[in-house]
Amino acid sequence: MKRFVRYVLLMTIIVVILPLIIVRGCSTVIEDIVPEEKEDMKLKVYIKGQDEVEEMSLEEYLMGVVAAEMPADFELEALKAQAIAARTYVYGRMKKIYSPKDDTHKGADICTDSAHCQAWIKKDDAMAKWGTLKAFDNWGKIERAVRETEGIIILYDKKVVNPVFHANSGGMTENAEDVWEGTKVPYLKSVKSEGEDKSSGYKVETVFKEEEITKKLKEEYPDIEIEAEDLLEEIEILERTRAGRVKEIRIEDVVIKGTQLRSLLGLRSTNFNIEKGDNNEVIITTIGYGHGVGMSQWGANSLAKNGGTYEEILKHYYTGISLDTIENIELDSK
Repeated sequence: MKRFVRYVLLMTIIVVILPLIIVRGCSTVIEDIVPEEKEDMKLKVYIKGQDEVEEMSLEEYLMGVVAAEMPADFELEALKAQAIAARTYVYGRMKKIYSPKDDTHKGADICTDSAHCQAWIKKDDAMAKWGTLKAFDNWGKIERAVRETEGIIILYDKKVVNPVFHANSGGMTENAEDVWEGTKVPYLKSVKSEGEDKSSGYKVETVFKEEEITKKLKEEYPDIEIEAEDLLEEIEILERTRAGRVKEIRIEDVVIKGTQLRSLLGLRSTNFNIEKGDNNEVIITTIGYGHGVGMSQWGANSLAKNGGTYEEILKHYYTGISLDTIENIELDSK
């Protein structure tokens, strides 16, 4: 009987108690091999409308950029291309590769002024703009575009690019040097951009009074001696770019750039024609919207609708580029 009791006790120790001791002793080992959750990169954003600097994670910031820069009903692959372009744009500024000459960001990495950096909108404001029926679906789609491209940026010759973009090129994007004189960039070359005419703002007529244009010209260029009734007779388009935009225009005896007239009159693009209207009016018809350099957002959506991936879209609009992750870039630089 004693032998039986000793046998049962021994088996209890082997089968029950010993495994418990082993598992408890290994628990710290199991915890040790669980990888730590990767912390999001942080950046400082100057919120222009509030005149304050706010710190946020990179991926959180990008959702606000994509929501502000591109319609949420665009194709997912187009939204992904926008997320990567926006991530590359801000990363280049965080690392001081591309920085403003003046401290217009008040010490932040980037600002929310679309005329200077990238547009950005708060999640709550974006959802309120979309309305109850679309808000959650739209934000979920944008969040997916950012998350599924997490960390990916654009490189040219292993260097971070400056991936400028615009709304609508009017059928062909522009060489950087034709918009920003002296700025020849190998990956910002003119390429065809199809499907952009589906945009309601593809072709727009703007009506001005002859006196309005004449006044603005005289204020900006005092050497111009011109009267309102002679305006159209004294305007001549001298040169257009390969993409069809006005490169130089003569007004009386003064030659100015198409970009200068666009800025002066607030035109949608430099791809324009000028004609006489009724009652001392001038009609300026613009094609496309924006400076025309880099990725066309409407063109990107057209490519995506035809089955193009985000990588194909980016490689179409940014000549000779490659894609990599921020993690790999920072590892290689150490």
